Amino acid sequence: MKKILYFLAIASTLLLSSCNKFLDREPITSITPKQYFKSADELAAYTINYYTTFFTSYAGNYNVGVIAEDACTDNMVRDGSGNGAALQYFSTSNTRFLVPTGQPTDPYHRKIRICNYFFERVLPKIEDGSLSGNDVDHYVGEMYVLRALAYFSALRNFGDFPIVETPLPPERDSLVEKSKRAPRNEVARFILSDLDKAIELLNLTDTRRITKDLALLIKSRVALYEATFEKYHRGSGRVPGDPDWPGASMSYNIDKTFDIDGEIEFFLEQCLSAAEQVADAHTLVTNSGKMNPTDKVYGWNPYFEMFSQPDPSTVDEVLLWREYSTELNIGSGQGPYIYEGGNCGATRSYVDAFLMKNGLPIYVPDSGYKGDESLDLQQQDRDERLQLFVFNNSDVLLLDEGEITLFNAPLFLAQAEHHDRTGFRIRKTYTYDVMQTAKAHGSIYGTNGLVLYRAAEAYLNYIEAYYEKNGSIGGKADTYWRAIRERAGVDTDYNKTIAATEFSMEDDWGMRSGMDLIDATLFNIRRERRCEFIGEGFRWDDLIRWRSFDYLMTEKWIPEGVNLWGGDLWDNDLYKDEGKPLFVEGGSGILEANVSSRYDSKYVRPLRIIYENNELFDGYSWHKAYYLSPYGVQDLTLTSSDGSLKTSMAYQNPYWPAKGSEGPLE
Repeated sequence: MKKILYFLAIASTLLLSSCNKFLDREPITSITPKQYFKSADELAAYTINYYTTFFTSYAGNYNVGVIAEDACTDNMVRDGSGNGAALQYFSTSNTRFLVPTGQPTDPYHRKIRICNYFFERVLPKIEDGSLSGNDVDHYVGEMYVLRALAYFSALRNFGDFPIVETPLPPERDSLVEKSKRAPRNEVARFILSDLDKAIELLNLTDTRRITKDLALLIKSRVALYEATFEKYHRGSGRVPGDPDWPGASMSYNIDKTFDIDGEIEFFLEQCLSAAEQVADAHTLVTNSGKMNPTDKVYGWNPYFEMFSQPDPSTVDEVLLWREYSTELNIGSGQGPYIYEGGNCGATRSYVDAFLMKNGLPIYVPDSGYKGDESLDLQQQDRDERLQLFVFNNSDVLLLDEGEITLFNAPLFLAQAEHHDRTGFRIRKTYTYDVMQTAKAHGSIYGTNGLVLYRAAEAYLNYIEAYYEKNGSIGGKADTYWRAIRERAGVDTDYNKTIAATEFSMEDDWGMRSGMDLIDATLFNIRRERRCEFIGEGFRWDDLIRWRSFDYLMTEKWIPEGVNLWGGDLWDNDLYKDEGKPLFVEGGSGILEANVSSRYDSKYVRPLRIIYENNELFDGYSWHKAYYLSPYGVQDLTLTSSDGSLKTSMAYQNPYWPAKGSEGPLE
């Protein structure tokens, strides 16, 4: 007990000088003593101790970090054909993603308990006046945000979920009663309620910690997610009130009615209000138009450097960032892994989504598109987000004491962990500080700050919610959209893009919700979001809420990369040894293959190199059940008064069986 108190006291003191010094300490596993929570510093120490439990830190990761979060979408390929996540979701087999025998909900309940324990100990002290002050209010607000994040994670994974606001006693009857799954719209409303409480309490402005504007941004994200999920999944059994919604069979839901149209309207309005407050308060960082450094690591393009600098706290667009420290031996592997390839890569589908600077899609006649025979040509006169955040042949890879090394060509033949899977290497979060990339060594890699939330999301959340609510673009939605495009170096007339859009020429999962094509305006709103958030991990959640994976249930999709065989890239000296080609083209029986065959496609097909035992060789598929994760067998039986499924207070998600180690029903 004395050791716990000593640690927390030290943590509280050091928070005054550097609030992130304890971000990577192990969470407190013992029950905090009753006499704790006596001051604002102690509240601050408790909340920040759990930051890395609720916010992904990417500290110490031997990979490209946040960039790889877009894997398992049409944006990116990560690893090879044996990758567990891709196999789990995209194999035609129904034996890759199984109902757990245990409790997959348990990690979510653990996070919720961390928050509820805090509230149980702190709120009574505030009510009786023994604990007060602005800083106290702020840290209580932080905990409301953390609980909202825990519930939002549970909502995205499981949909309906129990709402529990106090630590539960160990008695079975109490646990069974509290295991009742609240309909997902009620869960979403509860999350917004927590965020509203936080917004009233938060008052500090250090963007290494939770702030009021961050809570508003998260509120807009949650509200938009729920509004669009309910709209596009309606009738699938995943939305309360659907004829085959499994919650309808539970006695505690019998008297409930659901006005889903009203719920969608409510969540869209909540999104608009929250997003507007953030967007109006924060300007977008400027884009200088320079695509590469020439003689200095920093000071050449503020837009690029927002994601690549030691301390982005002065960047108005940044609402929360992750601090790393050489002194504390806390760093990330993003810089060196991007420098060496990273074992991932953007897809051709993603690269082709970026417009020309004149606002036209690349397939429009006279758009000015130069073709894809080289990476340089492919990016010429394109959206500057593509030019800034995806390497081309002539981009600077290394700037070391005035000497420049160019990217030149992808590392297709590197060892697995550094392999360029598609040839399109993402450059966002990369740094030209060679001590964090090419010369990094030991246990510390990069120490540049990692941007976790930024105000541009508020702009895009508002635009999408506005159109979903009104069916048109006007007012601030118009202003925000033009601002996003102007910063990207693209013609601000989005109507020009809308008029030129041809769905038959697009290869974008987001152009459908369910099996239906959406309209061209909504598609280009989704395109804008896709292009702005390159390498930031938004795509999976967006495709889920839009119900855009349905397409894969009837038609397989093969990921592709750069044009390797249709230009001169294949002839690069990087792929030769004393003039002899090092490429071994793939096909049946060619186990030593290291690249896909030119006779298959001129474009690299990273999952079609080895044919044998490759479930993804013919492309990606999807199962209807995968939009929600299954409850585990223990989740169902432990929430029953007698341990049987029949009396369980919980229920299985749609298209999943209630039996462990079995795959989806559909």
